[in-house]
Amino acid sequence: MMNFENVQRIAYLGPAASFSEMAKDLFCAKYEIKACPEPVQTIKQVLEFVEQNPGTLGVLPVENSIEGSVRESLDCLMTSNNPNIKILSEIIMPIHHCLLSRTTEFYSITGVISHPQALAQCQNFLHDEMPRNLNIIEATSTAEAARSLANYNLTYAAIGSEKTAEVYNLNILKENINDDKSNQTRFTLIGDFETEKTGRDRTSLAFSTANKPGALLEILNIFYENHINLTFIASRPSKQGFGEYIFFVNFDGHIRSKKILDTVSKIKEKTIFMRFLGSYEKCRELYTSLH
Repeated sequence: MMNFENVQRIAYLGPAASFSEMAKDLFCAKYEIKACPEPVQTIKQVLEFVEQNPGTLGVLPVENSIEGSVRESLDCLMTSNNPNIKILSEIIMPIHHCLLSRTTEFYSITGVISHPQALAQCQNFLHDEMPRNLNIIEATSTAEAARSLANYNLTYAAIGSEKTAEVYNLNILKENINDDKSNQTRFTLIGDFETEKTGRDRTSLAFSTANKPGALLEILNIFYENHINLTFIASRPSKQGFGEYIFFVNFDGHIRSKKILDTVSKIKEKTIFMRFLGSYEKCRELYTSLH
């Protein structure tokens, strides 16, 4: 197990009672991390905090079972000024959204505030059970949405967790309002540390290829020829030119394995950009409590 005994601070997307804080608590319990919590306002600020404070850790949401990749997290990892900052561990956490408000009157609600991902995960509920002229307001996190209710009248509600309701003294008007009841989010622990092989590892890469026919196929063939299980692939605009993309991939194995290291070296020869994003133990179970 990794040793984070000397880590003094750990950053996450706040404020208090955010899903990221809950993930932070799970990582701290898993690795016996005694670090001081550092809530920040944006995902980018999590990465910047870890960059600017050597020996610290951060927590990022990277993928949701409904909405897919958390693009801002992937972009931040890919463009980090410190290429040694990487994914160290992952957990998968069930996400149960509730409709929260200072009032107890569900049918009085005319506006809903939350993070864009949470709003997207509850779109059927918002469409079917809320007024058609519902005023939807985006917030930087579900916890920030709950906290901001103090600035609105009693006809506004927020989407958040039961813990959010408890921390901000809000009423739960509706429980489990997410469209998919098996809604889950993958969170990662990031930092400038090294990981060891466990035999149950995953490696993450970002790369781009020349804009020519078959360029991506050449990369995929390298995985196939080396019998490596590619478990995830997604693309993001490179922001360098229209029609140019960065590809993110996850695959089984650890960078300290000769087979994986040789494969990554072959891939690098076929790319015009590549960033190693980490090798880490795959999450084997849902984390629903501190254990």
